[in-house]
Amino acid sequence: MSAKTDIKRLDQRPMHEAVLSKNKFRILGLSMDQIIHYFFFGNAWIAILVLGLITFSLFREGLGFFPQNYENLQMYRQCGLEFVDIIKDQAEAHSALTQYLDKMLDRKNGELRKGGMDEGKIAEATAPLAQFRKDFDESSIPLQDFVRELTQQAAAVKERWGVAKENSIAREQYLKAGSKDEAAKLEVETVDFRKESEALKAQIPRLVEINQTLKKRLGLLLLEFPASDDPKLKSQAVHFKAAAGKYINAFPDTERKLANWSYDTTIPVHETLTRFLFGPQWVTQSFWQDWYGMVPLFVGSLAVSVVALVIAVPLGVGAAVYINQVANIHEQNLIKPFIEFIAVIPSVVLGFFGVAILGTAIRDFSNGILFDPAWVAHLPAFIQWLPSGLNAAARTLTSWVPFFPISERLNIITAGILLALMGVPAIFTFSEDALNNVPKSYKEASFALGANRLQTILRILIPASLSGIISAVLLGFGRVIGETMVVLLCAGNRIQIPDFTQGLGFIFQPVHTMTGLVAQEIPEVVKNSLQYRALFMLAIMLFLISLLINYIAQVFVRKFKISVG
Repeated sequence: MSAKTDIKRLDQRPMHEAVLSKNKFRILGLSMDQIIHYFFFGNAWIAILVLGLITFSLFREGLGFFPQNYENLQMYRQCGLEFVDIIKDQAEAHSALTQYLDKMLDRKNGELRKGGMDEGKIAEATAPLAQFRKDFDESSIPLQDFVRELTQQAAAVKERWGVAKENSIAREQYLKAGSKDEAAKLEVETVDFRKESEALKAQIPRLVEINQTLKKRLGLLLLEFPASDDPKLKSQAVHFKAAAGKYINAFPDTERKLANWSYDTTIPVHETLTRFLFGPQWVTQSFWQDWYGMVPLFVGSLAVSVVALVIAVPLGVGAAVYINQVANIHEQNLIKPFIEFIAVIPSVVLGFFGVAILGTAIRDFSNGILFDPAWVAHLPAFIQWLPSGLNAAARTLTSWVPFFPISERLNIITAGILLALMGVPAIFTFSEDALNNVPKSYKEASFALGANRLQTILRILIPASLSGIISAVLLGFGRVIGETMVVLLCAGNRIQIPDFTQGLGFIFQPVHTMTGLVAQEIPEVVKNSLQYRALFMLAIMLFLISLLINYIAQVFVRKFKISVG
């Protein structure tokens, strides 16, 4: 008997009638209502299950970072790397002062060059400052040599500790496998950290002697600082002398830190978290010390996202207001699909555009080049005056910008512009939805009271939909801060905090982002290594940031519903 005949026998109706009757038709004993219920119930719980699995995997891998990083910090102290870094800080402070002198020289040379002076006269005019810079730099040679010697000494201890650890792990593995002979061949050295630290601390009197000599040398040098009639150079000289005096006065603090340093001081457990959250360095696979501080990556992600929002919010919200309140039906049908189409452009295509065209164009503009001179030379002679004139105007304009020209074509602004393009569709769509949700009576009442269209938009519609627009901006922020490919290709991938002392010029500096670093390093990192765990911790931070943004957006959505309800 066929299934069709069987159903007819049970239901006493033809098959097509049984299908249309949802109360009678059953599969595996389930009615149509029950099938529909379990289908959507299953879909909802699959989403929750997937989110739960992702969360569990992230935390399972990421939380292993803390014990490994604690061991990493212990090694840093016990091997004496921390001791040497205290002296390195003093040496780096000297280098920073030398770099300040370099900037003074560069600025003066640039001004004289702009004034039309030839290179020979420029060198002659800045010779006293250049000689001072050279003498200041060379005064640190004994200190640099001392740091180099201690670096080698501490690095050797770390290497011995690393070899001993590897041999210990290998011996345990041999013993577990029952290979006692192989295990016996491995020698596991016990590094005497006390002895090694005493050898390092025995060098403190030598540093004191170097500092005394350096202090006398710098004191004489500062008295001979070249005079200048340039007001800005005078101001910089005052700043330099103050910074140099502070540097010299810090010598006793360095010596005191070294005297109080101890290799066996316990590192607080919470430092594994605080150093990750607030650490200014992300250094991996270093012969010296690996650092996992997310601050430069977070600042890079935030800087790129903020630049993107500064561009995307006016464009997205403005387009939504225009389409919703001003445009006619033909314009709506033309513009909306184009804006929504931007969302489906693959991010790698936008990244290629940024690398090949946009980044180069921005750098050329900073150099006062709107049209390539080689291209202009191929134009007919009677039309060359136009691009040449525009180039000259651009050179005049950009010469007033203090941080132009720039040397990096991949930087915050390049990535930010492209991320703005990716954020505009989301901001546009959600902002238009917010405007659509404003009751028509608001608009009609405004017109009835004599307000014109602009007044109605600015004073009625936008304030009434402001919560929805803010949630749209937050969702757009979540979209751009989580983007990977564009920032990986266009942000420059330099792990450092931008130099904010340049003012707005910081947006032309390269940075690395949290998403870009995870995508770049995770394919090559050794599984279960400290670096591997640190990348999972970055992913957890991204997950929590996205969760927070989504929560804030939901708060604004709820507020919006109340305000217009």
